[in-house]
Amino acid sequence: MRIGLDMMGGDYAPAEAVKGVQLFLDSVATDAHLVLIGDEQALTPLLSGAKLDQSRYTVVHSSQVIGMNEHPTKALKEKPQSSISIGFYLLQNKKIDAFISAGNTGAMMVGAIYSIKLIEGVQRPTISTILPRENGTLGLLLDVGINADCKPENLVQFAILGSLYSQYIMGTSAPKVGLLNIGEEEGKGNLLAQATYPLLKENPLLNFIGNVEGRDIFKDTVDVIVCEGFTGNVVLKMAESFHDVAVRRNIKDEYFNRFDFEQYGGTPVLGVAEPVIIGHGISGARAFSNMINLAKQMIESKLLDKIKESFVVTNES
Repeated sequence: MRIGLDMMGGDYAPAEAVKGVQLFLDSVATDAHLVLIGDEQALTPLLSGAKLDQSRYTVVHSSQVIGMNEHPTKALKEKPQSSISIGFYLLQNKKIDAFISAGNTGAMMVGAIYSIKLIEGVQRPTISTILPRENGTLGLLLDVGINADCKPENLVQFAILGSLYSQYIMGTSAPKVGLLNIGEEEGKGNLLAQATYPLLKENPLLNFIGNVEGRDIFKDTVDVIVCEGFTGNVVLKMAESFHDVAVRRNIKDEYFNRFDFEQYGGTPVLGVAEPVIIGHGISGARAFSNMINLAKQMIESKLLDKIKESFVVTNES
């Protein structure tokens, strides 16, 4: 397998990206070959200093970088030699099997949707976040930001995508699905929640448990929680703040440590036809290493094939 990594994306690239590559190659037993996309002049001394096995990676030169605040569509069009543009070119032409970047999130989304395309039957892609639960296990919440307004059918598809990810990447057998709401009873919530509930309940691909409330988010009531991106992003940012507060107040607690996003790396764009992973702009070495490992898991588990098969069934029913 060949995993492409944007070495120029992120606030601390390329130095932290190189450290992440080193950490991955030193700690993960794999035959994965890494395709490192970036400015050769900047990368060469860093890679030499890391003393990496040169047979484990290839450098693809990029002469441009898309800045974090640039307009995504305009930047992709005007910077064809950027690390993100080249990454999507390689993925689109099967030169790599997955693409990772901690760079401009908008450019990554535009590239994923318009270069790689959506899986047939998927109406919208989605991104998720890992939820550390009190009992030591992990849950999943989606969407967390790219779909602020949704239709009931979108949430059902997010539930299917999240269930497959929970099953094949997180190792959860028959993941339980819940709809984030302001009450447990059927019929609660706004118009979107009320219309979504029966669709989730009737879908044969889902192990739908019912509504879950805010107090259930960090419990093991369900494995996958579904909501529209506006609510999901609020929950995500709140959850990320737990670790920040603990650090600022010098609170030593194993549970709060699990809210450090670097433990999980980045988030895959679920619903597109190839593995695309987006990292946090402030990603450090550990986050980059974990993103590479996630790409490896997605390829090995054939997650995208499972998603395509599920949506063929959905479209035929």
